[in-house]
Amino acid sequence: MRYAAYYDDGGCQQFGTGSVRFEKKMKLWIMDLKSILKQLKNGEINEDAAAEKLTAMGLGLKGEKLSGASGHQDVMVDHDRKQRCGAAEVIYAEGKTAEQVVRIAKAIREKDDVVLITRADREQYEAVRDAFEGEVIEHADRCGTILVGEVKEKVGGVVPIVTAGTSDMPVAEEAVLTVKAMGLEARLIGDVGVAGLHRLMGRMDELGGDDVGVVVVVAGMEGALPSVVGGLVDVPVIAVPTSVGYGASFGGVAALLGMLNSCASGVVVVNIDNGFGAGYAAAMIAKQKVLARG
Repeated sequence: MRYAAYYDDGGCQQFGTGSVRFEKKMKLWIMDLKSILKQLKNGEINEDAAAEKLTAMGLGLKGEKLSGASGHQDVMVDHDRKQRCGAAEVIYAEGKTAEQVVRIAKAIREKDDVVLITRADREQYEAVRDAFEGEVIEHADRCGTILVGEVKEKVGGVVPIVTAGTSDMPVAEEAVLTVKAMGLEARLIGDVGVAGLHRLMGRMDELGGDDVGVVVVVAGMEGALPSVVGGLVDVPVIAVPTSVGYGASFGGVAALLGMLNSCASGVVVVNIDNGFGAGYAAAMIAKQKVLARG
């Protein structure tokens, strides 16, 4: 199938895609467009309402420009991301002002059940809390992750998130809220590292089951735990190195290199302290298993 993009100057660009998922989404978009036109034709909505609906569809494809108090446009919210990728845009708060975080969060919340914010400081959290007074808000203070709202349609899968030590918990909490924001259940299994491996063996039943399609393992120091788990489960393991450790851990580089050199098959690795990246990838994998199961 081929599509055409028409520009204000009269130009036109045609393009095609081999993605079945993309073509299905385009068909749904066309169905929405036809539905609006039909409502207008039948007198179910007036011209203003039709224009508002069409504008909302256009914002999803182009992005919504937001301006601050200075009047300068500094944000482009990607409202179409959930349609393309399965989850709404996530706000990375570091480097943003509290006002920018709130402004973006409000724009996302208008169109989605939840807003996920990562790496927020105390000032940003308090601004979000005040802006969404009365909403359900979960806040993992140690990692700066904020989840505003509740997912209405749960996917049904479970993602076990395992930590080697209690010190790795802040990174795991970022993964937990990310998984929850994407409509799945996060099952946290803490402090079961290789210094006392019997702790892990006593909880192996929590790493399996028909509803589990992937496991996240968070570890610092030498980063050995993902290799152990990878040799015990029949699903992919997403390893998250943390910056926990003494001098020669080099801020998580030792754990990162250990995980990259894992002998266990099925272990993949994200960046140091990237609980969000692990949680997001794990949720995508888990969703596919749920969809395949029907």
